[in-house]
Amino acid sequence: MRARDYHLPNMPHWHKVTKGEPRWPVSFVVALVIVLQFTLPAHYSLKSQKWICLTEVLLALALFAWNPGRIKGHQQGRWYIGIALSAVMTFSNIASSVHLVRELLNGSATSPNSLLAAGGSIWLTNIIAFSLWYWEFDRGGPGARAEALDPYPDFLFPQMQSPELAPTEWAPNYFDYLYISFTNASAFSPTDTLPLSRWAKTLMTIQSTTSLVTVGLVIARAVNILK
Repeated sequence: MRARDYHLPNMPHWHKVTKGEPRWPVSFVVALVIVLQFTLPAHYSLKSQKWICLTEVLLALALFAWNPGRIKGHQQGRWYIGIALSAVMTFSNIASSVHLVRELLNGSATSPNSLLAAGGSIWLTNIIAFSLWYWEFDRGGPGARAEALDPYPDFLFPQMQSPELAPTEWAPNYFDYLYISFTNASAFSPTDTLPLSRWAKTLMTIQSTTSLVTVGLVIARAVNILK
């Protein structure tokens, strides 16, 4: 259902049709994740990691070929491909986190530099993967937001609460969701943007838990090795 089909008495000021978001920022961070996962040491990765990275490349190329410029409207097929890409990245990264935690617990990690590098790679991938989830799901995804199809947000941004602090054409873009993901992975809780829907709260809980376990154990083990 499109924005003009709604007849809400108090339509929020941010619920409007926009020109859409450019594809390139998302393509860039996806490429970064693929490089990070491909170069991660083998003992932190799945045995099929090369095939997983190849799958990510193919999905990313399909998305770019489908819509290389601005994402101006909702396309269900494109949305499904985006969700599939986020799922593959998240699955691979959680598997790497499990391998890392297992190595930390059995005490086989002996190099602090290697440990911090692997932990940093997994932590950064965690941020990017979950930022894609938030970006793809909030109000139906970037295309649906551009068409203003859903008036009920999954995230409450400060600009929604205080419109006088933002230009009239303001709309959330990928960087806003990357910021949400970064602060959630760093502070282990929401900061200035609040999750409203249950799926948003669930994903933020999973992300902060993964980040807390990874960062906490890596730092603790690295300090012990240095001592």
